[in-house]
Amino acid sequence: MKKKTIAIIAAGVVIVGAITAFTFLNNSLGNNVEIESVIPTQAQGAANGTNTANAAASPAGAAVTAEQLNGAWNIVDTSKVYWSVTTSKETVNFVDPSVKGTWNVNLGDEGAMTGEGTVEMSALDSSNGQRDEHVKGADFLSATEFPQSTFVVKSFSKLPAEWTEGTAVPVQLQGTMTVKGITKDVTFDSQAVYSGGQLMLSGTTTVTFEDFGMANPHSIVLDTENNLEVRLELVLSK
Repeated sequence: MKKKTIAIIAAGVVIVGAITAFTFLNNSLGNNVEIESVIPTQAQGAANGTNTANAAASPAGAAVTAEQLNGAWNIVDTSKVYWSVTTSKETVNFVDPSVKGTWNVNLGDEGAMTGEGTVEMSALDSSNGQRDEHVKGADFLSATEFPQSTFVVKSFSKLPAEWTEGTAVPVQLQGTMTVKGITKDVTFDSQAVYSGGQLMLSGTTTVTFEDFGMANPHSIVLDTENNLEVRLELVLSK
């Protein structure tokens, strides 16, 4: 009888543990962040050669001079960096609005162009406090020990000498990303737009959990893809 009682108690502990784990997992699910591009859809369509109704209805933009584009640009506070994790149930987006950095443009010499950005990891947000604290904790980002992540551009693809205001220009940024003190070579496939005296840059790259010393958080209940998408949505002003 005593052994039977112990077995029942043990089974109860397992069931309670499973319910607790499921409750934690369930509370951690749900995407609450929508990605907002700084580049209007019609500008992207023009860059891709797509003749959308809006693009067709809009007059051609003014020519942008090298003088307007060349020089030092600073990332402004409307910029964001997104991190996206895809599970067997959904894609969950995290947004970080605490971004600073610079981009030095020289259309005549892409080798002279530079760019860098810094993101404060404590500002990472998925609108789920329990999930955010877990992701920023020691199991993943260790944001207290490594409060900043950085991206430094090593090279830019060649930019066209002539730009049109409001029209996206494709640009590839090759450089290094440092997260959790670990540096990884990455390439951001991007588009840039000049409009209203500002530069807008939208670009994505793919990394993995292992790239930055993190274990894939998959479980017996939920599969998680090993790839993470990192997305830059930057606005820059002189």
